[in-house]
Amino acid sequence: MFRKQLMVAALALAAGASAAYAQDTVKIGLILPMTGQQASTGKQIDAAVKLYMARHGNMVAGKKIEVVLKDDAAVPDNTKRIAQELIVNDKVSFVAGFGITPTALAVAPLATQAKIPEIVMAAGTSIITERSPYIVRTSFTLPQSSVIMADWAAKNGIKKVVTIVSDYAPGMDAQNSFKDQFVKAGGAVVAELKVPLANPDFAPFLQRARDASPDALFVFVPSGQGGTFMKQYAERGLDKAGIKIIGPGDVTDDDLLNNMGDAVLGTVTAHLYSAAHPSPANKSFVAEFKKANGGMRPNFMAVGGYDGMHLIYEALKKTKGSTNGDALIAAMKGMAWESPRGPISIDPETRDIIQNIYIRRVEKVGGELYNVEFSKFDAVKDPGKAAKK
Repeated sequence: MFRKQLMVAALALAAGASAAYAQDTVKIGLILPMTGQQASTGKQIDAAVKLYMARHGNMVAGKKIEVVLKDDAAVPDNTKRIAQELIVNDKVSFVAGFGITPTALAVAPLATQAKIPEIVMAAGTSIITERSPYIVRTSFTLPQSSVIMADWAAKNGIKKVVTIVSDYAPGMDAQNSFKDQFVKAGGAVVAELKVPLANPDFAPFLQRARDASPDALFVFVPSGQGGTFMKQYAERGLDKAGIKIIGPGDVTDDDLLNNMGDAVLGTVTAHLYSAAHPSPANKSFVAEFKKANGGMRPNFMAVGGYDGMHLIYEALKKTKGSTNGDALIAAMKGMAWESPRGPISIDPETRDIIQNIYIRRVEKVGGELYNVEFSKFDAVKDPGKAAKK
Protein backbone atom coordinates (compact mmCIF):
# COMPACT_ATOMS: atom_id res chain seq x y z
CA MET A 1 0.00 0.00 0.00
CA PHE A 2 2.79 2.42 0.97
CA ARG A 3 4.62 1.67 -2.26
CA LYS A 4 1.45 2.38 -4.24
CA GLN A 5 1.01 5.72 -2.44
CA LEU A 6 4.60 6.62 -3.26
CA MET A 7 3.98 5.82 -6.93
CA VAL A 8 0.79 7.91 -7.02
CA ALA A 9 2.70 10.81 -5.47
CA ALA A 10 5.56 10.38 -7.94
CA LEU A 11 3.16 10.32 -10.88
CA ALA A 12 1.37 13.43 -9.64
CA LEU A 13 4.69 15.25 -9.20
CA ALA A 14 5.76 14.08 -12.65
CA ALA A 15 2.59 15.49 -14.19
CA GLY A 16 3.34 18.88 -12.65
CA ALA A 17 6.95 18.71 -13.72
CA SER A 18 5.87 17.72 -17.20
CA ALA A 19 3.73 20.84 -17.52
CA ALA A 20 6.65 22.99 -16.43
CA TYR A 21 9.14 21.24 -18.70
CA ALA A 22 6.76 21.55 -21.63
CA GLN A 23 7.37 25.31 -21.78
CA ASP A 24 9.88 24.44 -24.49
CA THR A 25 9.50 20.74 -25.35
CA VAL A 26 6.55 18.37 -25.42
CA LYS A 27 7.58 14.74 -25.07
CA ILE A 28 5.48 11.85 -26.36
CA GLY A 29 6.24 8.45 -24.85
CA LEU A 30 5.65 5.98 -27.69
CA ILE A 31 5.37 2.41 -26.32
CA LEU A 32 5.33 -0.21 -29.07
CA PRO A 33 6.18 -3.88 -29.66
CA MET A 34 9.32 -3.43 -31.77
CA THR A 35 10.38 -7.03 -31.08
CA GLY A 36 8.45 -10.26 -30.53
CA GLN A 37 5.32 -11.58 -32.21
CA GLN A 38 3.64 -8.19 -32.66
CA ALA A 39 6.78 -6.49 -34.06
CA SER A 40 5.05 -5.72 -37.38
CA THR A 41 2.59 -3.50 -35.46
CA GLY A 42 5.42 -1.56 -33.85
CA LYS A 43 7.25 -1.18 -37.15
CA GLN A 44 4.15 0.14 -38.92
CA ILE A 45 3.21 2.66 -36.20
CA ASP A 46 6.78 3.90 -35.72
CA ALA A 47 7.07 4.47 -39.48
CA ALA A 48 3.72 6.33 -39.55
CA VAL A 49 4.71 8.58 -36.62
CA LYS A 50 7.96 9.45 -38.41
CA LEU A 51 6.07 10.18 -41.65
CA TYR A 52 3.60 12.46 -39.86
CA MET A 53 6.44 14.45 -38.33
CA ALA A 54 8.29 14.60 -41.66
CA ARG A 55 5.15 16.06 -43.25
CA HIS A 56 4.15 18.43 -40.43
CA GLY A 57 7.41 19.33 -38.71
CA ASN A 58 8.38 19.01 -35.06
CA MET A 59 7.02 22.36 -33.83
CA VAL A 60 3.44 22.85 -32.64
CA ALA A 61 2.08 25.98 -30.95
CA GLY A 62 5.63 27.15 -30.34
CA LYS A 63 6.68 23.87 -28.70
CA LYS A 64 9.19 21.33 -29.95
CA ILE A 65 7.77 17.80 -30.24
CA GLU A 66 10.05 14.98 -29.13
CA VAL A 67 9.08 11.30 -29.44
CA VAL A 68 10.66 8.85 -27.00
CA LEU A 69 10.25 5.35 -28.48
CA LYS A 70 10.36 2.34 -26.13
CA ASP A 71 9.97 -1.36 -26.98
CA ASP A 72 7.66 -3.36 -24.69
CA ALA A 73 7.60 -6.53 -26.86
CA ALA A 74 3.80 -6.55 -26.19
CA VAL A 75 4.38 -7.72 -22.58
CA PRO A 76 2.04 -5.82 -20.18
CA ASP A 77 4.51 -5.88 -17.23
CA ASN A 78 7.11 -4.25 -19.49
CA THR A 79 4.55 -1.70 -20.67
CA LYS A 80 3.62 -0.65 -17.15
CA ARG A 81 7.26 -0.30 -16.03
CA ILE A 82 8.19 1.65 -19.18
CA ALA A 83 5.18 3.98 -18.79
CA GLN A 84 6.13 4.73 -15.18
CA GLU A 85 9.69 5.54 -16.26
CA LEU A 86 8.49 7.75 -19.10
CA ILE A 87 6.11 9.68 -16.83
CA VAL A 88 8.39 10.02 -13.79
CA ASN A 89 11.85 10.25 -15.37
CA ASP A 90 11.31 11.46 -18.93
CA LYS A 91 8.47 13.86 -18.00
CA VAL A 92 6.35 12.94 -21.02
CA SER A 93 3.09 14.78 -21.66
CA PHE A 94 1.49 11.89 -23.58
CA VAL A 95 1.81 8.12 -23.60
CA ALA A 96 0.89 6.54 -26.93
CA GLY A 97 1.06 3.36 -29.01
CA PHE A 98 -0.07 0.10 -27.30
CA GLY A 99 0.11 -2.81 -29.74
CA ILE A 100 -2.33 -5.12 -27.93
CA THR A 101 -5.19 -4.69 -25.46
CA PRO A 102 -3.42 -5.97 -22.30
CA THR A 103 -0.67 -3.35 -22.73
CA ALA A 104 -3.19 -0.51 -23.14
CA LEU A 105 -5.06 -1.66 -20.03
CA ALA A 106 -1.83 -1.93 -17.99
CA VAL A 107 -1.19 1.81 -18.40
CA ALA A 108 -4.76 3.04 -17.79
CA PRO A 109 -4.34 3.57 -14.00
CA LEU A 110 -1.07 5.44 -14.55
CA ALA A 111 -2.67 7.77 -17.09
CA THR A 112 -5.44 8.50 -14.57
CA GLN A 113 -3.05 9.13 -11.66
CA ALA A 114 -0.72 11.36 -13.68
CA LYS A 115 -3.58 13.04 -15.62
CA ILE A 116 -1.73 12.37 -18.88
CA PRO A 117 -3.52 11.49 -22.14
CA GLU A 118 -3.09 7.87 -23.25
CA ILE A 119 -3.47 7.67 -27.03
CA VAL A 120 -4.34 4.13 -28.12
CA MET A 121 -3.09 3.72 -31.70
CA ALA A 122 -3.55 -0.06 -32.12
CA ALA A 123 -5.41 -2.06 -29.44
CA GLY A 124 -9.03 -2.87 -30.31
CA THR A 125 -11.06 -4.22 -27.37
CA SER A 126 -14.22 -2.21 -26.77
CA ILE A 127 -13.69 -1.64 -23.01
CA ILE A 128 -10.33 0.15 -23.26
CA THR A 129 -11.58 3.74 -23.23
CA GLU A 130 -13.77 2.95 -20.19
CA ARG A 131 -10.69 2.21 -18.06
CA SER A 132 -9.53 5.83 -17.76
CA PRO A 133 -11.01 9.26 -18.55
CA TYR A 134 -7.61 10.08 -20.08
CA ILE A 135 -7.72 7.41 -22.82
CA VAL A 136 -8.53 8.41 -26.41
CA ARG A 137 -8.41 5.88 -29.28
CA THR A 138 -7.46 6.42 -32.94
CA SER A 139 -7.39 2.76 -34.00
CA PHE A 140 -10.67 0.79 -34.01
CA THR A 141 -12.82 -1.57 -31.97
CA LEU A 142 -13.41 -5.18 -33.00
CA PRO A 143 -17.22 -4.87 -32.80
CA GLN A 144 -17.14 -2.05 -35.39
CA SER A 145 -16.07 -4.52 -38.09
CA SER A 146 -17.46 -7.77 -36.66
CA VAL A 147 -21.11 -6.67 -36.46
CA ILE A 148 -21.03 -5.37 -40.04
CA MET A 149 -19.35 -8.60 -41.21
CA ALA A 150 -22.16 -10.62 -39.58
CA ASP A 151 -24.83 -8.61 -41.42
CA TRP A 152 -23.03 -8.96 -44.75
CA ALA A 153 -22.53 -12.73 -44.30
CA ALA A 154 -26.20 -13.35 -43.42
CA LYS A 155 -27.34 -11.38 -46.49
CA ASN A 156 -24.93 -13.17 -48.85
CA GLY A 157 -25.81 -16.82 -48.50
CA ILE A 158 -23.63 -17.76 -45.56
CA LYS A 159 -25.69 -19.83 -43.12
CA LYS A 160 -23.20 -21.99 -41.12
CA VAL A 161 -20.06 -20.49 -39.61
CA VAL A 162 -17.18 -21.72 -37.43
CA THR A 163 -15.43 -18.94 -35.49
CA ILE A 164 -11.65 -19.12 -34.99
CA VAL A 165 -10.25 -16.33 -32.80
CA SER A 166 -7.14 -15.63 -30.74
CA ASP A 167 -7.78 -16.44 -27.09
CA TYR A 168 -7.65 -12.98 -25.49
CA ALA A 169 -9.97 -10.00 -25.04
CA PRO A 170 -10.10 -8.75 -28.68
CA GLY A 171 -10.79 -12.28 -29.90
CA MET A 172 -13.71 -12.58 -27.49
CA ASP A 173 -14.95 -9.14 -28.58
CA ALA A 174 -14.82 -10.15 -32.25
CA GLN A 175 -16.43 -13.57 -31.70
CA ASN A 176 -19.24 -12.40 -29.43
CA SER A 177 -20.23 -9.35 -31.47
CA PHE A 178 -20.19 -11.39 -34.70
CA LYS A 179 -22.15 -14.29 -33.20
CA ASP A 180 -24.83 -12.10 -31.58
CA GLN A 181 -25.53 -10.30 -34.86
CA PHE A 182 -25.21 -13.37 -37.12
CA VAL A 183 -27.60 -15.49 -35.04
CA LYS A 184 -30.03 -12.56 -34.84
CA ALA A 185 -29.96 -12.45 -38.65
CA GLY A 186 -30.79 -16.17 -38.90
CA GLY A 187 -27.31 -17.72 -39.17
CA ALA A 188 -25.81 -20.52 -37.07
CA VAL A 189 -22.41 -20.65 -35.38
CA VAL A 190 -21.65 -24.38 -35.27
CA ALA A 191 -18.30 -24.23 -33.41
CA GLU A 192 -16.33 -21.60 -31.49
CA LEU A 193 -12.58 -22.26 -31.53
CA LYS A 194 -10.02 -20.30 -29.50
CA VAL A 195 -6.34 -20.34 -30.51
CA PRO A 196 -3.49 -19.47 -28.10
CA LEU A 197 -2.24 -15.92 -28.68
CA ALA A 198 1.45 -16.82 -28.28
CA ASN A 199 3.06 -19.10 -30.89
CA PRO A 200 -0.20 -20.26 -32.45
CA ASP A 201 -0.44 -23.43 -34.54
CA PHE A 202 -3.68 -23.10 -36.48
CA ALA A 203 -3.57 -26.54 -38.16
CA PRO A 204 -5.50 -28.57 -35.53
CA PHE A 205 -8.16 -25.85 -35.27
CA LEU A 206 -8.49 -25.72 -39.06
CA GLN A 207 -8.97 -29.49 -39.16
CA ARG A 208 -11.73 -29.26 -36.55
CA ALA A 209 -13.31 -26.42 -38.53
CA ARG A 210 -13.19 -28.44 -41.75
CA ASP A 211 -14.84 -31.41 -40.03
CA ALA A 212 -17.81 -29.15 -39.13
CA SER A 213 -18.40 -28.41 -42.87
CA PRO A 214 -19.34 -24.72 -42.48
CA ASP A 215 -19.98 -22.28 -45.31
CA ALA A 216 -17.32 -19.97 -43.88
CA LEU A 217 -14.79 -19.42 -41.11
CA PHE A 218 -15.06 -16.15 -39.18
CA VAL A 219 -11.46 -15.41 -38.24
CA PHE A 220 -9.78 -12.91 -35.95
CA VAL A 221 -6.03 -13.03 -35.40
CA PRO A 222 -3.93 -10.01 -34.40
CA SER A 223 -1.94 -8.01 -36.93
CA GLY A 224 1.09 -10.04 -37.99
CA GLN A 225 -0.47 -13.53 -37.68
CA GLY A 226 -2.67 -13.45 -40.81
CA GLY A 227 0.08 -14.77 -43.08
CA THR A 228 0.60 -17.89 -40.96
CA PHE A 229 -3.14 -18.49 -40.77
CA MET A 230 -3.70 -18.21 -44.53
CA LYS A 231 -0.73 -20.49 -45.27
CA GLN A 232 -2.11 -23.23 -43.01
CA TYR A 233 -5.64 -22.67 -44.38
CA ALA A 234 -4.36 -23.41 -47.90
CA GLU A 235 -2.20 -26.34 -46.74
CA ARG A 236 -5.25 -27.99 -45.15
CA GLY A 237 -7.19 -27.57 -48.40
CA LEU A 238 -10.03 -25.52 -46.92
CA ASP A 239 -9.97 -23.18 -49.93
CA LYS A 240 -10.47 -26.15 -52.30
CA ALA A 241 -13.26 -27.47 -50.03
CA GLY A 242 -15.14 -24.21 -50.72
CA ILE A 243 -14.96 -22.96 -47.12
CA LYS A 244 -14.72 -19.18 -47.28
CA ILE A 245 -12.83 -16.86 -44.92
CA ILE A 246 -14.66 -13.84 -43.50
CA GLY A 247 -13.86 -11.56 -40.58
CA PRO A 248 -12.35 -8.24 -39.58
CA GLY A 249 -9.48 -7.22 -41.84
CA ASP A 250 -6.59 -8.25 -39.60
CA VAL A 251 -6.46 -11.65 -41.34
CA THR A 252 -5.79 -10.03 -44.75
CA ASP A 253 -3.39 -7.44 -43.35
CA ASP A 254 -2.00 -5.15 -46.09
CA ASP A 255 1.48 -5.55 -44.63
CA LEU A 256 1.46 -9.32 -45.30
CA LEU A 257 -1.09 -9.73 -48.09
CA ASN A 258 1.30 -10.04 -51.04
CA ASN A 259 2.98 -13.07 -49.45
CA MET A 260 -0.26 -14.99 -48.86
CA GLY A 261 -0.62 -16.45 -52.36
CA ASP A 262 -3.66 -17.02 -54.54
CA ALA A 263 -5.51 -19.02 -51.83
CA VAL A 264 -6.50 -15.66 -50.31
CA LEU A 265 -8.13 -14.34 -53.52
CA GLY A 266 -11.82 -13.60 -53.02
CA THR A 267 -11.59 -13.38 -49.23
CA VAL A 268 -14.15 -10.86 -47.94
CA THR A 269 -13.48 -8.83 -44.80
CA ALA A 270 -14.92 -5.77 -43.07
CA HIS A 271 -12.35 -3.22 -41.96
CA LEU A 272 -11.45 0.41 -41.41
CA TYR A 273 -8.61 0.74 -43.92
CA SER A 274 -7.15 -0.63 -47.10
CA ALA A 275 -3.98 0.53 -48.82
CA ALA A 276 -6.17 0.48 -51.96
CA HIS A 277 -8.62 3.05 -50.50
CA PRO A 278 -9.15 5.32 -53.54
CA SER A 279 -9.03 8.79 -51.93
CA PRO A 280 -6.37 11.34 -52.96
CA ALA A 281 -5.30 11.64 -49.29
CA ASN A 282 -4.64 7.90 -49.11
CA LYS A 283 -2.85 7.69 -52.46
CA SER A 284 -0.31 10.31 -51.36
CA PHE A 285 -0.03 8.70 -47.89
CA VAL A 286 0.72 5.26 -49.39
CA ALA A 287 3.22 6.65 -51.90
CA GLU A 288 5.16 8.63 -49.28
CA PHE A 289 5.01 5.79 -46.73
CA LYS A 290 6.41 3.27 -49.24
CA LYS A 291 9.11 5.69 -50.39
CA ALA A 292 10.25 6.32 -46.79
CA ASN A 293 10.21 2.62 -45.81
CA GLY A 294 11.86 0.67 -48.59
CA GLY A 295 8.58 -0.20 -50.35
CA MET A 296 6.73 -1.40 -47.22
CA ARG A 297 2.98 -0.99 -47.68
CA PRO A 298 1.11 0.79 -44.84
CA ASN A 299 -1.57 -1.16 -43.01
CA PHE A 300 -4.38 -0.30 -40.59
CA MET A 301 -1.90 -0.02 -37.71
CA ALA A 302 -0.02 2.67 -39.64
CA VAL A 303 -3.13 4.84 -40.01
CA GLY A 304 -3.87 4.40 -36.29
CA GLY A 305 -0.41 5.80 -35.51
CA TYR A 306 -0.60 8.55 -38.13
CA ASP A 307 -3.98 9.73 -36.87
CA GLY A 308 -2.80 9.50 -33.27
CA MET A 309 -0.10 12.04 -34.06
CA HIS A 310 -2.64 14.26 -35.81
CA LEU A 311 -4.84 14.15 -32.71
CA ILE A 312 -1.91 15.17 -30.48
CA TYR A 313 -0.79 17.99 -32.78
CA GLU A 314 -4.30 19.43 -33.19
CA ALA A 315 -5.06 19.19 -29.46
CA LEU A 316 -1.88 21.12 -28.67
CA LYS A 317 -2.90 23.79 -31.19
CA LYS A 318 -6.28 24.10 -29.44
CA THR A 319 -4.67 24.42 -26.00
CA LYS A 320 -2.08 26.88 -27.41
CA GLY A 321 0.69 24.53 -26.30
CA SER A 322 -0.61 23.82 -22.80
CA THR A 323 0.06 20.23 -21.69
CA ASN A 324 -2.61 20.22 -19.00
CA GLY A 325 -4.15 16.75 -19.33
CA ASP A 326 -7.74 17.82 -18.75
CA ALA A 327 -7.46 20.62 -21.31
CA LEU A 328 -5.93 18.25 -23.88
CA ILE A 329 -8.67 15.64 -23.42
CA ALA A 330 -11.34 18.35 -23.71
CA ALA A 331 -9.69 19.53 -26.95
CA MET A 332 -9.72 16.00 -28.38
CA LYS A 333 -13.40 15.26 -27.72
CA GLY A 334 -15.44 15.73 -30.87
CA MET A 335 -12.41 16.42 -33.07
CA ALA A 336 -13.00 15.45 -36.72
CA TRP A 337 -10.67 15.24 -39.72
CA GLU A 338 -9.95 13.53 -43.03
CA SER A 339 -7.67 10.54 -42.51
CA PRO A 340 -6.05 8.39 -45.20
CA ARG A 341 -8.80 5.88 -44.26
CA GLY A 342 -11.60 8.43 -44.82
CA PRO A 343 -13.46 10.82 -42.48
CA ILE A 344 -13.01 10.08 -38.76
CA SER A 345 -13.92 11.74 -35.47
CA ILE A 346 -13.55 11.25 -31.72
CA ASP A 347 -16.84 10.47 -29.98
CA PRO A 348 -17.20 13.21 -27.32
CA GLU A 349 -19.05 10.81 -24.99
CA THR A 350 -16.76 7.75 -25.15
CA ARG A 351 -13.46 9.20 -26.48
CA ASP A 352 -13.53 6.37 -29.00
CA ILE A 353 -13.16 6.60 -32.76
CA ILE A 354 -16.07 6.98 -35.16
CA GLN A 355 -15.15 5.88 -38.69
CA ASN A 356 -16.31 4.30 -41.93
CA ILE A 357 -16.17 0.52 -42.18
CA TYR A 358 -15.61 -0.95 -45.64
CA ILE A 359 -16.46 -4.37 -47.04
CA ARG A 360 -13.48 -5.49 -49.13
CA ARG A 361 -12.54 -8.43 -51.38
CA VAL A 362 -8.97 -9.58 -52.03
CA GLU A 363 -8.21 -9.05 -55.72
CA LYS A 364 -5.16 -8.80 -57.95
CA VAL A 365 -4.44 -5.21 -59.01
CA GLY A 366 -1.40 -4.61 -61.20
CA GLY A 367 0.01 -8.00 -60.26
CA GLU A 368 -0.29 -7.33 -56.50
CA LEU A 369 -2.87 -8.47 -53.96
CA TYR A 370 -5.07 -5.75 -52.45
CA ASN A 371 -8.20 -5.48 -50.31
CA VAL A 372 -10.52 -3.79 -52.82
CA GLU A 373 -13.43 -1.95 -51.20
CA PHE A 374 -16.89 -2.54 -52.69
CA SER A 375 -19.30 -1.37 -49.96
CA LYS A 376 -19.19 1.27 -47.22
CA PHE A 377 -20.89 1.90 -43.87
CA ASP A 378 -20.59 5.53 -42.81
CA ALA A 379 -19.61 6.92 -39.39
CA VAL A 380 -19.75 3.67 -37.40
CA LYS A 381 -19.64 4.08 -33.62
CA ASP A 382 -18.48 1.25 -31.37
CA PRO A 383 -21.44 -1.20 -31.18
CA GLY A 384 -19.83 -2.72 -28.08
CA LYS A 385 -20.58 0.46 -26.12
CA ALA A 386 -23.94 1.05 -27.76
CA ALA A 387 -25.06 -2.39 -26.56
CA LYS A 388 -24.43 -1.39 -22.94
CA LYS A 389 -26.66 1.68 -23.04
